Amino acid sequence: MGEQGGIEAIVARLRAAGCVFAEDEAALLMEAARSDRELEELVERRAAGEPLEPLLGFAEFGGLRIHVDAGVFVPRRRTEALAAQAVGLTRPGDVVLDLCCGAGAIAAVVAERVPGAAVYAADVDPAAVRTARSNVLAERVFQGDLFAALPEWLRGAIAVVAVNAPYVPTAAIPLMPPEARLYEPAVALDGGEDGLDLHRRIAGEAGSWLVPGGSVVIETSREQSERTAALFSASGFTTDIVEDDELDATVVVATRAP
Repeated sequence: MGEQGGIEAIVARLRAAGCVFAEDEAALLMEAARSDRELEELVERRAAGEPLEPLLGFAEFGGLRIHVDAGVFVPRRRTEALAAQAVGLTRPGDVVLDLCCGAGAIAAVVAERVPGAAVYAADVDPAAVRTARSNVLAERVFQGDLFAALPEWLRGAIAVVAVNAPYVPTAAIPLMPPEARLYEPAVALDGGEDGLDLHRRIAGEAGSWLVPGGSVVIETSREQSERTAALFSASGFTTDIVEDDELDATVVVATRAP
């Protein structure tokens, strides 16, 4: 069977498994495989429902290929809107934190687009931290619970905190696509009863870590955005809700008083 026949067979298998972008996925799997045997294994695993990006070893995000390991939250395209907001607020020399960083995709994009920015990242999940250290400077990635992960010398020094904390209500987790709920860690998905447990904590803790006039940019849903913004307003921030219809993304920008 020639290459064309091979890719057609793979596309057919992926389509039968419900993969919407079967042609694109087949081409990427063929590129990633180092042998026919490995290709067969990758196609079988993808057809069985495993997420594509860990099989490839990367996710396309913000024009970069972000390394992604199995069992780590895969950066979503909608989060490019959050990264863009962070980039727009960052100046050379600024300190930026990618909080709840997962694979460190936001940190990688900010570091790429704003030369001279000092970009840090933190996550509670050890697997995420290991993965992020392959995408940004390893010594600038910390493990721990939100801001408790950070060295004390960063307190009051951060210009921009970019956050994609989990915001899915616990009761909605079983309704998520199998690729997420079966293969990504619950700590990266579950936002508590109303989805805003981490947002509450971040709104309450962020102020002391920011420079005067510094900002938190945090991803949320359109339905939750007013409540997310209200949490930051109650902590003394001025807030703005930014929606990106093309990416189906909603971001709250919360700014500390100068």
